[in-house]
Amino acid sequence: MSKVRSLFFSLGVIQKRKVAGQSQILGIKARNMSTMEYTFETLKVTRPKDYVVQVEMNRPKKLNAMNRAFWRECRECFQKLSTDEDCRVVLLTGSGKIFTAGLDLTDMGEDFMTSDLEVGRKAFKLRNTIRDYQETFTVIEKCPKPVIAAIHNACVGGGIDMTSACDIRYCTSDAWFQIKAMDIGLAADVGTLQRFPKIVGNDSLVRELCYTARKFFSDEAKQIGYVSRIFPDKEAMIEGSLEMASMIASKSPIAVQGTKISLVFSRDHGVQEGLNHVGLWNQGMLQSEDVMKSAMAAIEKKQATYSKL
Repeated sequence: MSKVRSLFFSLGVIQKRKVAGQSQILGIKARNMSTMEYTFETLKVTRPKDYVVQVEMNRPKKLNAMNRAFWRECRECFQKLSTDEDCRVVLLTGSGKIFTAGLDLTDMGEDFMTSDLEVGRKAFKLRNTIRDYQETFTVIEKCPKPVIAAIHNACVGGGIDMTSACDIRYCTSDAWFQIKAMDIGLAADVGTLQRFPKIVGNDSLVRELCYTARKFFSDEAKQIGYVSRIFPDKEAMIEGSLEMASMIASKSPIAVQGTKISLVFSRDHGVQEGLNHVGLWNQGMLQSEDVMKSAMAAIEKKQATYSKL
């Protein structure tokens, strides 16, 4: 054990500092900071497990339809989660009978009705609105913490945009999905056309689903790779999702978040660019205490405990 420790010290992986005349390994003690508070109208945020935050869409009487408040609050929520040191994994769920009915068109009309503005100015105003809506789901992808979407029953329209930005997708056996934009006379514009094809990897099927707006069900969703697990009911799905979230949260937050950042970057760049990116990233991260802690835990056959990030 002492040889392993000496090796890591010689590589510079463990950094030391003098505190009150004593040598301490940086980061052994978790920072004692207060937990962030989350209060929203359309979202319910809880902490069901250590380092796991559950974000639940909370408009059950409206079938979790996405109104204007939701688009703002979802963006704010995931921006906060990105820097919440007590959050390492996010579980995204929906309350009530279904996951989400998608856009709340009865509430959002104002955002697209630009009265008597000249057409060019009307276009610029709509452009800014669309960008704001796009960012609502892009922040899920930008959030360095893995996001697990647990989908039950219907996942329609904006629900596909939203879950396409998540890292892992589970669903219940009664779940069904629909890329709905075609039926309201639009091309989907907040993420489905950009992310869904890269998840599924079947161009012909993607075009079929987008052009027809037909429903596809849990078995097909798993077959095409959109979800990775199917559960018999919502209760079992939440239990399984929390189990997975806890497993991920037990790993080094530096390793997990670095992996997500690298996966997202590499998806949108060439192989060599991805290698260069992760190489530069690990120039710093190889010096983290988490590397030493993981090595020692493996030798001692026990679970490592990592400092807050």
